[in-house]
Amino acid sequence: MTTRRVLIVQSDEKAAQTLSQLFIHRGDWVRRCVNSSQGIALLNQVHPDLLVVDLQRSGPQWMDLIRQAQHEFPQIKILATQHSPQFSAESRARELGVRVFLREPLNEKWLNRAIDKLDTAAQADEADGGSGAAPRVRMPVRIKITLPYTLLAIAVALVAAYLVSQVVLENIQDRFMNQLVATGKQSADWVTQEEARLLETLRLVANTQGTAEALSAGDTELLRTLALPLAVNSGVDAVEVLDLSGKSVLSLRHVSGGGVEEYEPSRGDDVFGKWGFVRTVLAGVVDQGRDKYAGLVRAPWGDYFYVSGPLLAADGTRVGAVLVGSALPEMTRRMRQDTLAETSLYTLEGDLLSSSLVAIQQQNAPLQTEQLGMVLTAQDQSSIIRGITLPSVNYSEILLPLEVRDGMDVGVMGVALPEQFLTRTSQVTRWEIFILVSAVLLLVIIIGVSLSNQITRPLLKVVKASSEVAHGNLEVKVDSKGNDEVAVLGYTFNYMVAGLQEGSMYRDLLGRTVSPEVREQLRQTFTSGSLRLEGQEAVATVLMTDIRGFTTLSERVDPATVFNWLNEYFGELVPIVTANGGVVNKFDGDAMLAFFGILPRLTSPRQSAHAACRAAVDMMEKIEALNQKRTERGEPVLATGIGVNTGVVTAGGLGAADRMHYTIIGDTVNSTQRLETLTRQVFPQSGVLISEATQQALGNRSSEFAIVPAGEYSVKGKAERMRIYRLSAAESIPVGDQT
Repeated sequence: MTTRRVLIVQSDEKAAQTLSQLFIHRGDWVRRCVNSSQGIALLNQVHPDLLVVDLQRSGPQWMDLIRQAQHEFPQIKILATQHSPQFSAESRARELGVRVFLREPLNEKWLNRAIDKLDTAAQADEADGGSGAAPRVRMPVRIKITLPYTLLAIAVALVAAYLVSQVVLENIQDRFMNQLVATGKQSADWVTQEEARLLETLRLVANTQGTAEALSAGDTELLRTLALPLAVNSGVDAVEVLDLSGKSVLSLRHVSGGGVEEYEPSRGDDVFGKWGFVRTVLAGVVDQGRDKYAGLVRAPWGDYFYVSGPLLAADGTRVGAVLVGSALPEMTRRMRQDTLAETSLYTLEGDLLSSSLVAIQQQNAPLQTEQLGMVLTAQDQSSIIRGITLPSVNYSEILLPLEVRDGMDVGVMGVALPEQFLTRTSQVTRWEIFILVSAVLLLVIIIGVSLSNQITRPLLKVVKASSEVAHGNLEVKVDSKGNDEVAVLGYTFNYMVAGLQEGSMYRDLLGRTVSPEVREQLRQTFTSGSLRLEGQEAVATVLMTDIRGFTTLSERVDPATVFNWLNEYFGELVPIVTANGGVVNKFDGDAMLAFFGILPRLTSPRQSAHAACRAAVDMMEKIEALNQKRTERGEPVLATGIGVNTGVVTAGGLGAADRMHYTIIGDTVNSTQRLETLTRQVFPQSGVLISEATQQALGNRSSEFAIVPAGEYSVKGKAERMRIYRLSAAESIPVGDQT
């Protein structure tokens, strides 16, 4: 906890001593004086962090003290104390920037709360730019005016550039996409032509005289002699001659990287029977007059595109099958040479077979299931185009089904083109655009500054005047000449200040005529839009006091003295009611009516009865001390009777629509008045009487007081006799008087 330098200005020695002890207990350094004049003189000696000033008893110069302290020590915190609520003084203190008020009772709990509020308020002030000061202007109006123009000009320039570039880019993109689609069709036609070339070689092999007989005889050498020249002349990569079991009798496969005539012969491969299109041929299936089929395969000797057909003997019987194929790497290479596009071939499951793009071939990334499904299911309605990002350049790839002559899909083909479509503006054009935009921006800023000055100059006058009003100066006025909105603002500002002047008077009057709880109830009622305070029934405790023979006393002295006596008397009693949670409802000459348990919130009868009895006992002690002072001054004592009663009351606004009074009514109130009257019969001087209802409501808390039965009495307006009890502090029970 930080040690503070505290200056306490209190004329009440008891209050000053209490505050000093509380601050010293907190670890603070304390200096105190008795009035505001001494406080002003001590400011430069003490250099206080906290000023504690009593608004009622520190002299009429407390406002000068606060102003002087704020002027010399801008970071000083001010805590205002009050013996009892004085809303006129509190209002003036708030106008000086005081935010936290401490009222009796002065104890550690309430002081700590007040200090916490001071620290919170100081943090808020620091965030706003200083205590009592207007917040710092972070965004001047001239910037608010010119900035939108500037941003608008920049936005227009950017949008124009974007639109122009988009038009050009979209045009180029459209041409690129059209080119990509056309290249895809060209690649599909290339595959069709490649299939036709392989079919032509297949027919030559199958129809060569002696091929069927050599196959039937298992003469591999004769087959090689017949098939090899055909393979060399056609430039195919593989020729496979199979028997009816699907086993290779002769396989001629071109050696990769070898000469045109370099084919490697082999026999005995039996994987062909696992391929569906080969089994179809061996089974002799004829579909719509076609007995030849094609497929993409992944064989132990590599990935190939084969076409297959039956091999028939002279009498038309099937003796085997012939397959003619192209190696997929060689096929994609030739496709790239012919179409100038990068080609990738995939299986129907999406696995990559071969690609002319080395990076894709190395990645060996399969097609996504969604892409594969869309290619095969929506091939007649739309094409799938995807982007391929490679380290060197980006590609756009169109995915197409790989179809053979009979319309069967044997795989998926991807045709990719590089995205090399960039447009460049000339250096001169870019400088012209830059100069034009800069000139427009400069013109906008000049116009904006000129317009903002015409608006902000009068506004600055209003800001300065508002600051004066915030510091309590309600005499300030602003110039309201002209016919624009700023002139209307000046006029309405002056009208507002006039209203504040009138409201200040009404606020001071209201603060003097109602209790804080009633004022809060009024605030909540008006905030909710209601124009009256609704009545509510509640079980509460009513307390009434009256000075005996005061009328006779007042006839002997002048009215001014009577007012001084009553103000001193009520000045001692009202804080006791407030401290115990009660509400002083009204003063009727020398009588006072208060209630407990309704405002600020409803409480139980036990709580309200205990609070009222506690207040009554404290009031008796205060009245005895006051009468002792009066006796020393040669003034007559003020013998007081106090009645306390608990029961059902109706609380709310009473009166007309334009004038009302918050009060309580009911038989409980009337009985309390009768009870107070009975004190004249029971007590020779001052005393407190409570009803049986209050005594029962206390319950087990009645042990905190001295409660002695006083008998039963008949009262006016009551058929039944009222049982009453004398109330006093527990330690004051007379011996032998407890029956």
